Amino acid sequence: MTKLIDLSHTVEDGLITYKGLPAPIICDYLSREDSRKIYAEGTEFHIGKIELVANTGTYLDSPFHRYADGDDLAALKLEQLAHLDGVLVRVPMEQGRVIDTEVFKNLDVRGKAVLVHTGWSRHWKTDQYFEGHSFLTEEAANTLKAGGAALVGIDSYNIDDITDMRRPVHSTLLHDNILIVEHMCNLEALPDDRAFKFYAVPVKIKNFGTFPVRAFAAVV
Repeated sequence: MTKLIDLSHTVEDGLITYKGLPAPIICDYLSREDSRKIYAEGTEFHIGKIELVANTGTYLDSPFHRYADGDDLAALKLEQLAHLDGVLVRVPMEQGRVIDTEVFKNLDVRGKAVLVHTGWSRHWKTDQYFEGHSFLTEEAANTLKAGGAALVGIDSYNIDDITDMRRPVHSTLLHDNILIVEHMCNLEALPDDRAFKFYAVPVKIKNFGTFPVRAFAAVV
């Protein structure tokens, strides 16, 4: 039987995902109490309202996030987002922050979602999460590009070294239409000895480059 494994953080009011960006505001647009004044007796509804920046929770980056002429969320094909063969790469943060090309060199990544498990998500919702995270090098990004990866995900604060303002990993991958999913979690639940399919589908929004996703794996 297929087992579904949730790889996404929960978005909630006041959540800080990325230091310096505002937290989402989640509230009622129409409360159940107020709706009772509108509908028949015994009938009520809730309509919620949310204000958030695109980089909230577990989210996907499309090429438009980095390049003005890149594909936005609305232009992405479902084949890029869903039912992708998955490749799991475990690089525990105890081995160091820098994830270089060697860990990807002998992998078949063509057309696949490559998920990098560092364990950094254990610091989610703590101050530690914002400092000292694991990241890929530019050379690693070039190896994944050369190998034909379709998507690269990581359970870390950023797939890039945030001290490098060129953001070479984002620049390299998104330039070649290789999607990125950041702030993943629960990758430790994925087995090492079974195949899985990966899904990370955002809302179809025009002129938007990034949006939260419900990322999950289907283990077969």
